[in-house]
Amino acid sequence: MVTRPSILLIDDSPGERELFRLALAQTGLDVTLYTEQDTEAAFRFLESQWTAPAVVPLRASNEALLRARVARAQDHAGVVHSEPFASTETMPVTSPSLPSLILLDLNLRGEHGCNLLKRLRSDDRFAALPVVVFTTSDDPADLAHSYSCGASGYVVKPDSFDALVHCTADLCRYWLTWNRSLMGETQC
Repeated sequence: MVTRPSILLIDDSPGERELFRLALAQTGLDVTLYTEQDTEAAFRFLESQWTAPAVVPLRASNEALLRARVARAQDHAGVVHSEPFASTETMPVTSPSLPSLILLDLNLRGEHGCNLLKRLRSDDRFAALPVVVFTTSDDPADLAHSYSCGASGYVVKPDSFDALVHCTADLCRYWLTWNRSLMGETQC
């Protein structure tokens, strides 16, 4: 299932959230942006977006979708199969409502971002979500701590708006286009 990619930005500064929104708009990429100001609100948002994966029997409508996927994959691989397609298998359906990427500020008022990171990694529903720490800290101890808590990446926020636009575009291209996730397909 191809869904529109989305980012959940968790940052307690309204100004930083607005700067990121403006930078994302400058990239021209088709990405939905959600923002939360603290870890508890972010976790509640994720729970509200969660729809349990289901296993759906392949019926005529699902079979047509699967045939299209197989044909697309074969086209990319240069392989052509002429035998008819028939299946009585099931196809798992992931939760398309979860964000494709979480950008997490490390230093939130009254709480460290790694607390949410640990919580996400210990919850089977959200453990596979890519979470990139997006912070002003260039401290090697923060970097090491973030990765030990399960961060997928660590990016120091740029100090100019132009650099933020380029950084945002690079983040989106890598995490939303090139990276493969267990949470389902996305495409910018």
